[in-house]
Amino acid sequence: MSVSYRDALRAALSYGLLSVFWLQITDHLLNSYFDNSAQLAHWQLINGYVWAFITTILIFLVLGRLSGFLGQGVNSKRQRQDQERLRQAAVVFDCTREGVLVSDRNGVIVHVNRALVEITGYPAQEVLGRRPNMFKSGRHGPQFYAAVFKSLQENGDWHGEIWNRRKSGEIYPQWQTVRAITDAEGQVTHYVAVFSDISAIKKSQTELTRLAHHDPLTDLPNRLLFTDRTEQTLAAAQRLKSGCALLMIDLDHFKIINDSLGHNVGDLLLKAVADRLQSVFGKGFTVARLGGDEFAVLVESCPQVTQAAALAQQVLEVMKGAFEIDRHQLFISASVGISVFPNDALNAEQLLRNADSALFKAKKAGREGYALYTEELTALAQYRIEVASDLRRALEQQELRVYYQPVHDLQTSHLIGVEALVRWQHPQRGLVSPGEFIPIAERTGLIAEIDAWVLEQACWQMCQWQSAGVALSFVAVNISSRLFARPELYTLVSTVLADTGLDPALLELEVTESAVMEDSQGALEQMNRLRKLGLRLAIDDFGTGFSSLLRLKQLPVQKLKIDQGFVAGLPSDNDDVAIVRAVIALSQSMGLQVHAEGIEQVGQARFLLDLKCDLGQGYWFGRPMPANELDWQRAPAIRS
Repeated sequence: MSVSYRDALRAALSYGLLSVFWLQITDHLLNSYFDNSAQLAHWQLINGYVWAFITTILIFLVLGRLSGFLGQGVNSKRQRQDQERLRQAAVVFDCTREGVLVSDRNGVIVHVNRALVEITGYPAQEVLGRRPNMFKSGRHGPQFYAAVFKSLQENGDWHGEIWNRRKSGEIYPQWQTVRAITDAEGQVTHYVAVFSDISAIKKSQTELTRLAHHDPLTDLPNRLLFTDRTEQTLAAAQRLKSGCALLMIDLDHFKIINDSLGHNVGDLLLKAVADRLQSVFGKGFTVARLGGDEFAVLVESCPQVTQAAALAQQVLEVMKGAFEIDRHQLFISASVGISVFPNDALNAEQLLRNADSALFKAKKAGREGYALYTEELTALAQYRIEVASDLRRALEQQELRVYYQPVHDLQTSHLIGVEALVRWQHPQRGLVSPGEFIPIAERTGLIAEIDAWVLEQACWQMCQWQSAGVALSFVAVNISSRLFARPELYTLVSTVLADTGLDPALLELEVTESAVMEDSQGALEQMNRLRKLGLRLAIDDFGTGFSSLLRLKQLPVQKLKIDQGFVAGLPSDNDDVAIVRAVIALSQSMGLQVHAEGIEQVGQARFLLDLKCDLGQGYWFGRPMPANELDWQRAPAIRS
């Protein structure tokens, strides 16, 4: 039975009044009954003992009542404290900014807080009764989750970064802590996961990292990032045994603009320069601002020094245009220093230092130019750039010519065909050797345009010969690897044949062995398309590449041409003899014509005839010459 405070107080007052009443009654009776003071004292003493006994009983009863009240008070206070703690915990649970998820021992979600709903976008009713894997982003593999469960089993908790998915599908990072809750027997009853959305922190970290590695004005990589990328590129180049280059670019007289128009205009000009540089260099290049008006470009794949020089020339050209800055029309030039790996440097520091030295040389030479770290290479690269520039002009000014070299049947010595070869009639230098401009045309990509022009000219010329009654079986045209790799080759050839009206059977396209084997499947598809036009196909320079006989037998070709490098040693060089003999035997076994180039002596022609080579070409039969100078009657006798 519960005891209230009022009950306890009422009992204490009752017992107190009873004790006072008892003392008064007993004292009155004793005084009136005993006259003898000794007897009165004796009985008063006895009355005192009785009173002490009764008081003890009364105190015991009162204390019992009070202890009941006090005990109930303590329990009630503890209950109120517990209830307050629960209320506070509920408020914290629901008001905390961290998401909280509680699951049972089987992983079924039994409770979530409001923050989880806000962070994930899932209403509570869509989460309760499901499992936490509903939030998986797919960015973590099975090993990650296995490590989490292992930590929970061994340590009772896990914490770390995890990527989950919101209801909207957005993947975002969390910092999450998971703890196992156990009962008195140590058995797991629940799991509690508390997590924070750290997207903003991640974004801030990314931005700080970007600021640490990028120039704040131009947003280009800064020196720190550029040096790191240079080191990585050099490491890759060493593994692949390839080359790379570094271009150091400095704006000429930039200080004058800063001093005269102010730093705001100078900054805008630097941003405009950065934009132009990025427009020149695409994938495979890193453009950086090293500081002030100094920029740098890392060329990841640069097998030729002339390629780096050509890029430097592009930088100089793109800088020539006016810059429209804050209502000012500004003109500024640049100087470029070039350093290449592995010729000039073996590490990033050397490459940067040597490019800077080359830049100093370019400035000393008068600015608005470029220089290589090696003086000899600078002169050679300059010459090749000039040739490339002149070659572009030659295409526009029709300075190129088509020469034709006769091809003879070795059995009859009759001229049966010609090969179309390009020549360059330079207005100042005269006839330029193909060895000078063909490699440059290949590096710059002009070779494809030259091939297309030669193809059209050769087909027109063949039509004229046919109309004049000249009996030729074919005109052969070389197709470079650049043009051969382009899908538009089929359209080009079919258009030229249609425009000229040439019988496709009279056209023979020659493709180098290396071009065919570089992409054998693509080459097979390209050749099959071309063969459908009705023309002939030949593999040029056979034996100089790495042919696969399995691929070779699949190619729709009619002829193999033996490279002149093997013909030159005939008939005395045993190695050349063995190679030529093998190529002829291979061609005959596959039903292909075999054609030898570079025949300069009658002994070579006789030896090839003995080996049953079909066709021959070279200076002994006739040099390349213009169409109107060909000697149709000349048929040198191989055997006297």
